[in-house]
Amino acid sequence: MADLSAYPIVRRWPAQHPDRLQLYSLPTPNGVKVSIMLEETGLPYEPHTINIGQNETWTEEFLSLNPNGKIPAVIDPDGPGGKPFGLFESGAILLYLAEKTGKLLPADPARRYETIQWVFFQMAAVGPMFGQLGYFHKFAGREIEDKRPLERYRAESKRLLGVLETRLSGRDWIMGGEYTIADISLLGWVRNIVGFYGAGELVEYETLKNVPAWLERGLARPAVQRGLEIPKRP
Repeated sequence: MADLSAYPIVRRWPAQHPDRLQLYSLPTPNGVKVSIMLEETGLPYEPHTINIGQNETWTEEFLSLNPNGKIPAVIDPDGPGGKPFGLFESGAILLYLAEKTGKLLPADPARRYETIQWVFFQMAAVGPMFGQLGYFHKFAGREIEDKRPLERYRAESKRLLGVLETRLSGRDWIMGGEYTIADISLLGWVRNIVGFYGAGELVEYETLKNVPAWLERGLARPAVQRGLEIPKRP
């Protein structure tokens, strides 16, 4: 049985199955990337709900695993060299799990890096911009009288959706006929902007053709459906 005692986080969220990968998360657009990936690959794991509404990511135990205080984070009891290995940042976790399982990342070097570039596109552009749009449209930012920030993030989010619309022209998935971690990284964010954030009209989502069709294909996958609900919300 794996010994995870070197990780303080297990004191607050004990592992019932220490030989399984431990997932510390919440079903947010960033969190579901990892739960969907785990469901797609079939890798055994144990999810732990981290209540961000109660600031649990800022506890000493969580910060010991991710000093940046964000979900998701994981501990793999069978990491490199067969030793427990902790990791944070959703994009890094996607790459790690893809390489660990040999799934959802092309083996061909050129296609591999092409896939990774789209994961970085999500991490650097889509996530931050969509998230800010959500803040200024739905949350506390909507009370700010100056609407220039909202317009800034609306325009940029619309532009980014246009980038995806062009990329998906004639393609079922970001990488063509092959579903990859690039799709997994983006699905939750596109779903969120038209769903939870209710910003579809703002970004003129209804004028798009390829992105909605891609999102529908992604959401129809059984592993995606399961991953969107893991861990259970508090």
